[in-house]
Amino acid sequence: MTTESSTTMSPAQLMMQKKPLLIAGPCSVETEEQVIATAQRLAATGKVDVIRGGIWKPRTRPNSFEGVGTKGLPWMQKVKEMTGLPVTVEVAKAKHVEVCLEFGIDILWIGARTTVNPFAVQEIADALRGVDIPIMVKNPINPDLSLWMGGIERLQKVGLKDIAGIHRGFSNFGEKIYRNRPQWQLPIELKRRMPEIPLICDPSHICGRRDILAKVSQKSMDLNFDGLMIESHITPDDAWSDAKQQITPEVYGQMISDLKMRDYDTSALPAKSDLEVLRKQINFIDDELINMLANRMKVARDIGSFKKENNVTILQNTRWNEILEKYKKRGAGSQLSEEFIVKFITAIHDESISQQENIMSE
Repeated sequence: MTTESSTTMSPAQLMMQKKPLLIAGPCSVETEEQVIATAQRLAATGKVDVIRGGIWKPRTRPNSFEGVGTKGLPWMQKVKEMTGLPVTVEVAKAKHVEVCLEFGIDILWIGARTTVNPFAVQEIADALRGVDIPIMVKNPINPDLSLWMGGIERLQKVGLKDIAGIHRGFSNFGEKIYRNRPQWQLPIELKRRMPEIPLICDPSHICGRRDILAKVSQKSMDLNFDGLMIESHITPDDAWSDAKQQITPEVYGQMISDLKMRDYDTSALPAKSDLEVLRKQINFIDDELINMLANRMKVARDIGSFKKENNVTILQNTRWNEILEKYKKRGAGSQLSEEFIVKFITAIHDESISQQENIMSE
């Protein structure tokens, strides 16, 4: 069974035009039977456009399963033949590119551990010079927007046209909720700087656990992402890698059906629509916020002058801790997350300190 989109578009057209582009399949290709069964059950949902499969698995530590390697590529060929769906595989070096092209893989992707290395990305780019194939680039492990953009630019420079970004979150020591913190502002900024690049969300690697996959998938759709890449396995708990974040094809199909798709184009809405009125309210409030912040910094400078005249240190730790705790409680009562309040108040405090340092140095 194939989806309607997969039978009417080439892989390149799918990646650049289908929205949302739905990519699903096992984290790792383990056996021929496993990957074919997973793909067939995914295709039966009618909710997938591309089948993914990890052939080579760059792992953090040795002695972990690192993929079946090249012997899995004929299995992906069979997936393509039996489902009629295009297939995608991760590549980490030129040799991977060469054998994927030999076996007719439709779309390639570069993983986070490879994006972090410009030499590796350039090697892949050089191997693809003159080749017409879609390719996707995951964000690097750490929140480095320039490195992510640089990987895309290296592929553009060798003539590749069909390029997408994949947001899979960022490593953060001590993270309690996610496997990789989303830090949504970075992919949003990538989209602002490179609006021609489709942006796909990988909730599986952001979450690291299946119970919050739907929530993160919906969030990405609400933020106008162009697609999803989700890991699926016929028996997730028995998966050879990343078992906790994989879901069965049937659970995947239901999750996709439950997603609420938003309309991004507001140009057809009436000029006097509720949305337009609300946007004007937001603009007014934002203007007031800027004015209030400017007034606050004037007071901060006055405090700096007083401290300078009375030989008082700029930073008062006790006072700062009191302020932080006070507004964390206020925020909780105003439907504002603690994370936002801490960032907001800290940013204001840092700017106040900077303003007072300028006064002290005069």
